[in-house]
Amino acid sequence: MRRTKRYRVHGGNSLWHVYKTVPFFKVVKNFVVIQAARYTPFLSLKNWMYRKLLKMQVGNQTSFALMVMLDVMFPEKISVGRNTVIGYNTTILAHEYLIKEYRLGKVEIGDEVMIGANSTILPGVEIGDGAIVSAGTVVHKDVPAGCFVGGNPMQVIYTKEEMDKRNEQDEFFQS
Repeated sequence: MRRTKRYRVHGGNSLWHVYKTVPFFKVVKNFVVIQAARYTPFLSLKNWMYRKLLKMQVGNQTSFALMVMLDVMFPEKISVGRNTVIGYNTTILAHEYLIKEYRLGKVEIGDEVMIGANSTILPGVEIGDGAIVSAGTVVHKDVPAGCFVGGNPMQVIYTKEEMDKRNEQDEFFQS
């Protein structure tokens, strides 16, 4: 189960209550910063914008590819470890606005994680150190460290032990 906190709403669906949950000008500022960062090819500038303007935790040498879409409402709930790659057009969400409730949850992405293009990471999940997420994956639950996962629904393709064995046999990873 994802680690999200649930908030009940009454009347219209929860998106109608959005500015009761997050200030309007915060959303505007976050939107402008995220849109600018999506198109900048300068990785260090992008990381600076995320750290300083969105209050995200971003590790050194982490790379966000072009068009990565971060949660506009709550980017500060996203943390990404060191030397991680977030692939092209990936979406990382820390909120869900539903009909009768909205949910908030931290997204924690570890060190040296590879997330393939066009993936979606849902709120309340943790992706462990050294994990690999295949392109186009919907990450709806935690990913153990060192695993290779993919698909929709997401499934473990190789465990850490299987990945270690494959890497031992791959001459590219030798010395």
